[in-house]
Amino acid sequence: MLADKIRNRESGIVLYGIVPPKKGTEPEQLREIAQRQSQRLQSLNMDGLILYDIQDEKTRTTEERPFPFIETLDSFSYSRDYLSSVPVPKIIYRSVGKYTRDELSEILARISEQGDLTVFVGTASKSQQVTMSLSEAYRLKREVNPDLLVGGVTIPERHITKGDEHLRVFSKIAQGCSFFVSQGVYDVNASKNFLSDYYYHGREQNIPLVPIIFTFTPCGSLKTLQFMKWLGISIPRWLENELIHAKDILQQSVEFAEQNWRELKHFAHERNIPIGCNIESVAVRKVEIEASVELLRRVSSQ
Repeated sequence: MLADKIRNRESGIVLYGIVPPKKGTEPEQLREIAQRQSQRLQSLNMDGLILYDIQDEKTRTTEERPFPFIETLDSFSYSRDYLSSVPVPKIIYRSVGKYTRDELSEILARISEQGDLTVFVGTASKSQQVTMSLSEAYRLKREVNPDLLVGGVTIPERHITKGDEHLRVFSKIAQGCSFFVSQGVYDVNASKNFLSDYYYHGREQNIPLVPIIFTFTPCGSLKTLQFMKWLGISIPRWLENELIHAKDILQQSVEFAEQNWRELKHFAHERNIPIGCNIESVAVRKVEIEASVELLRRVSSQ
């Protein structure tokens, strides 16, 4: 069980992440989408399914968003009503800043009743208006549902400029986080730098390390590449050049993702750092979905 692996601080956790369909999808079309997803997901060898809670993130940058923001269905409701046949625990993302105390209390109770987990997500920028901060959400969770496993988000690329991502992680551990899921990884050295500081700080302070789940996202087009950069994903110049000039950018991105996972896995194994991987499928094109499934099968067989 996923919860046991997290509590035992095990390595090798494999997750798959999706975005619920957009709000306003016609009921018949929604059922068709869910049926296709359920059939695909039931065939995958994974420990859990992530359902994202998408934010606009327009306050994070002044650059124009490459793809328009489209609000999606509530991730918990979609999971409960349409994906109940998928026999793995669900990890429900929650952008806590848009909920009131009463709303988040109800959410935490409902998630626990289903036996699922949650990940708390903070604001996209300091200028974003919120009704609840991450610290308040952690306190509320401890009050209303102390046994619920909650995860946090980590951004290894942030470690390049600020050098304190490991300290952010340990602060969240102290507030009750039992695992972390990263932003999409293309810069493997940024992730290794973060892991190194995470490992040595934990060793020096005698703090047990919790699992870090690294996210890998296939890239199917130059516009998707542009969007990843807009989201803040760090892509080394050499790798960006390889993708831009690749005969098949999608397959090339899958090869790089598998290579990055192997490198991180080897680095973590030598230091006994518990890590896992999350294969993210947020595209709607069939070829990109198939590429994410291929990548998941590759990493889960290793």
